[in-house]
Amino acid sequence: MMARSKKATVYNIIFIIAIALILIPQTRHPIQVFINKGIVLLIKPSTIDDDERQAVSSYNWKLMDSSGVAYDFSTSKGKVILINFWATWCPPCVAEMPSLEALYQNYKDHKDVEFLFVSNEDQSVIKKFMSKKAYSFPVYQSLTKYPSEFDVTSIPRTFLIDKNGHIVIDKTGPADWNNDAVINTIEDLLKAF
Repeated sequence: MMARSKKATVYNIIFIIAIALILIPQTRHPIQVFINKGIVLLIKPSTIDDDERQAVSSYNWKLMDSSGVAYDFSTSKGKVILINFWATWCPPCVAEMPSLEALYQNYKDHKDVEFLFVSNEDQSVIKKFMSKKAYSFPVYQSLTKYPSEFDVTSIPRTFLIDKNGHIVIDKTGPADWNNDAVINTIEDLLKAF
């Protein structure tokens, strides 16, 4: 009976410490990122059935890159496009970034693949984050309203669009983007047309 009581006390202490760590602002974010990294390992984005794919209605969207250079979304028309809406303060976003960076590295030199990582944070915050994590993917800020199909109410939100402008993947929440299923999907989209 005494051993059971000690065991229960130890579990209660561990539980209290875990709750305290989650409540303390300095430890909350790293713990949430850690938990979401576990989720990323389990979640693989899936494609939308062909007959349910929605087309992007407009390519009239202006953005600006981290160097202040304007980008016109219409220049990506006819390419395979991955758009990720994210923020540095978002634990699920931070958790999926290593897989997105790896996917970006696989296709960064491919002329028919475009990556748009979109954040509304201050450029200095983004640049500091990118430098600290050694990420090289391009980050943009919206200058105009994005197309209505990208109805982003929570982040991370990621879209994979085919060359004809159809949304092939629409994923809210963290996922592993550098996996065989996503790579095979991109390869199939590149062959189509």
